[in-house]
Amino acid sequence: MPSLDRIDRAILGALQNNARLSNKELAARVGLAPSSCLTRVRKLESEGIIKGYGADLDARALGLGLQALIAVQLRLHVGEAFGSIGDHLRSLPETVAVYCLGGTTDFLVHVVCRDTEHLRILTNRSFTNRPEVSRIETSLVFSFARSGLPVDAAE
Repeated sequence: MPSLDRIDRAILGALQNNARLSNKELAARVGLAPSSCLTRVRKLESEGIIKGYGADLDARALGLGLQALIAVQLRLHVGEAFGSIGDHLRSLPETVAVYCLGGTTDFLVHVVCRDTEHLRILTNRSFTNRPEVSRIETSLVFSFARSGLPVDAAE
């Protein structure tokens, strides 16, 4: 695991809050010269600590007014079933996130849908008809807030 100093963590925290900061703005925030800051950002990217940059989209503005968490239990706990269903769940256009878990739930899938009819069709078509799936339980999401990783927690 790469060693991160205070400045690396400050860079990560600033970019996590606003990935659109210019290198000049970022350098000023963390107290570095722009060239040194750019070198550090490129190193964090090449080491895979910064995995990418993206836009946080408004699901409702895209016509996706319903979010749900679908807990999936598998019939058999064998490697092939986990790989097969995991690949399938990640490939669904409605999927926001897939978590493979230990415990009574094998997968927890965050999905976005237009409405309850869309959710019903999705669960029937893509979950309950799969041979690997024993049971699902769907919970509606009333609110959702994304927060960043605690970049200073490992110090």
